[in-house]
Amino acid sequence: MPVSTPKRPRIAVLADSDTRWKWGALTADRIAPRPSMEAAPREGAQAGPLLDGFLLRGRATPTPRQLEEVGVRADSLREVTAVEFLRAMAEGSYDVLVLSLVGGGVQAMLHGLARVWENRTERPVVVTGYVGVVYEKLADGLLLRHGADLVLANSRQDADRFRAVYEGVGADASAVTEVALPFLGGAPYEGDHDPSGKQGRRPYTVVFAAQPSVPDNRRDRTYLLDRLVRHARSHPEREVLLKLRSKPGEHTTHIEELPYQKLVQRLDPPANFRLVYGNMGEVLDRTDLLVTVSSTAALESLHRRIPTVVLTDLGIRESLGNHHFVGSGCLASWDQLDAGHRPAPDGEWVSRQGVAADGSYDSAFDAARKRITELLDRPGGMPPLTPYYTPVTAPGYLPGILARHHLGPDGTPLPGAPAADKEPGPVRQIVRRAARGAYRHGVQRVAPVIRRMGEL
Repeated sequence: MPVSTPKRPRIAVLADSDTRWKWGALTADRIAPRPSMEAAPREGAQAGPLLDGFLLRGRATPTPRQLEEVGVRADSLREVTAVEFLRAMAEGSYDVLVLSLVGGGVQAMLHGLARVWENRTERPVVVTGYVGVVYEKLADGLLLRHGADLVLANSRQDADRFRAVYEGVGADASAVTEVALPFLGGAPYEGDHDPSGKQGRRPYTVVFAAQPSVPDNRRDRTYLLDRLVRHARSHPEREVLLKLRSKPGEHTTHIEELPYQKLVQRLDPPANFRLVYGNMGEVLDRTDLLVTVSSTAALESLHRRIPTVVLTDLGIRESLGNHHFVGSGCLASWDQLDAGHRPAPDGEWVSRQGVAADGSYDSAFDAARKRITELLDRPGGMPPLTPYYTPVTAPGYLPGILARHHLGPDGTPLPGAPAADKEPGPVRQIVRRAARGAYRHGVQRVAPVIRRMGEL
């Protein structure tokens, strides 16, 4: 599979949610080998890679609306089970494979791929990583991703932490490769818009970037919503937007049990308060102040030099993820914001987070492209995949992870594993949609009621 020829590299992306599809597809474009290894982004579709997308069937499989919102196009895109995907990788020919999955999914695919590519030297370079800020389960998530040829770190800080974890358990850390978040970009912020909204200019716009699972209880989510609505009432000249990730019934990377759409129905927000969906980059195009608890949107905003606030109202806690922003200079409360405070980001902290607000973003993926090219040109072909977890190192952990994806301890499909040879028929599609609807109803309606009853 030479990469020195002008042919378009062929890349496969396996994702299990809308956010991970976005990260995986954009990463594929950023790291695609280029004949001349130039760092400039491609100008047209024909210059980029041939991209085949695979959506892993599960609770968070993206809906057509979510895929449209992400705005990433693929040459082909289909929904698969784990076993169907492994069959496609055994039969197909790719230069690069991006595994954009939760940690357990990555580990299962690494073992399954090691099995289907057994004794095969010509195989894709396998790449994985994280879709955003890594603020929990660092060791667990990293060791589940070990075995990929490249484990992408979105910042210098993450790269240092990743290597420390791998070296601390005696695992090979050479796969860790520093890059940046692939969805950074957009025009730099040029200053506040007209506060009065007169003369046809856009009003000053405050955007709260909501998260599906942070915070995770009704009291805190109601508090944040109430403060946002109060801000809109006290600043009628401003446009105040609540940016939502999904509509009720849809799932993203994280489960949302208490959608803001339902909570806001109990309020009477002013006319300058609105709920918005869509691509985050397009929302940031009209943002003057980005407010969040700990969303990755804060890094997108900082990259564009938009005034950015990470809220401290609910405390600075690991469970909220805002502890990641300690030292950023962006921490503030709603009371401070209402009083006119605007945090200034710390330059050194921003530099270590891969935000690349200094203009270095274009070269952030050079090291990954170089590494992929070297592996594809490796004399004797690609080495076998060797994850840290094996039936010897983790006999009480690994089999359960593999079984969740219908794989045995050696990576082979278990008897009765779902692996249809064709697209599901109309009846099967209806049954599947009904099952997903029942699951989401249980998560968003039944589970909260049961928990409340348990608290009585």
